[in-house]
Amino acid sequence: MYTIGQVSEMFDLPISTLRYYDKEGLFPTIERKNGIRKFGETELEALRVIECLKASGLEIKDIKLFMQWCTEGPETYAQRKELFERRREAVQEEMARLQKTLAMLEFKCWYYDTAIAEGSEDAPQSMMPDKLPPNIQKLYDLAHS
Repeated sequence: MYTIGQVSEMFDLPISTLRYYDKEGLFPTIERKNGIRKFGETELEALRVIECLKASGLEIKDIKLFMQWCTEGPETYAQRKELFERRREAVQEEMARLQKTLAMLEFKCWYYDTAIAEGSEDAPQSMMPDKLPPNIQKLYDLAHS
């Protein structure tokens, strides 16, 4: 069993966030001894899932619904699976957007490294759009897709 302070450090979360989650009912089976929350493995795993869903863009009200489904048992398995499938898709879409952004940043770093080395933008400009080095061409194409 862990104290709220220990869990706060483990997950790098403010104690106020953990209290809020508890107030919102996200730890339905949490034990209390003399009014002090004691986090067990069930709560730690719930917190891992909560943080994952939060990082995927899900709002607390929807995480709360998921946690409610968990207490309802096997009849909500399909709903829970669908929620994770939707979140997976959203994360994949976000990753694709970020890959495109990263490609542009990497391309521009190459572009300005080349311009600095040559003393002007003429060299990188003369290679665009389809005469770039192969690895840079991939970045350019992705960034401009």
